[in-house]
Amino acid sequence: MEPGAAAPATQERPGRRVLVSSVSSDSHTWNLVFLQLLLEEMGHEVTNIGSCVPDELLIEECRRVRPDLVVISSVNGHGALDGSRAVRRLRAQPDLRDLPVVIGGKLGVRGADADSYGPELLAAGFDAVFEDGAGIAEFRRYVDTSARPELLTSGAR
Repeated sequence: MEPGAAAPATQERPGRRVLVSSVSSDSHTWNLVFLQLLLEEMGHEVTNIGSCVPDELLIEECRRVRPDLVVISSVNGHGALDGSRAVRRLRAQPDLRDLPVVIGGKLGVRGADADSYGPELLAAGFDAVFEDGAGIAEFRRYVDTSARPELLTSGAR
């Protein structure tokens, strides 16, 4: 490039602010670190509030950080129970009602024989559900879409 020449315009979308959390009963952290690194690699600014996050703390951190997206992860199998309660409490807050919130991971304790938790979690208020066996590709597609991605569910029947 010659001196004084304008740099070529890039087509990159600015990253979003993403808050990553577990449910209140889940003490696992490796999944949260993985999600944080993945989202940062995708160009997003991530605030990871850790494991065993009480619903009140999730609400406080959403107000403090003002994320564009909240990602809740569960490994212990209580994601459907704890996640439903947390998202209902979040949706009850007028200032957080429209905040995009997704959940993924091991959402129940019954394993592969269990029915999908997608429909009940969507009814509780989640914008998308990514069940344990679906892999990460659909989640990446969801995050890579527009500022308010269309609803995509994984494993929901």
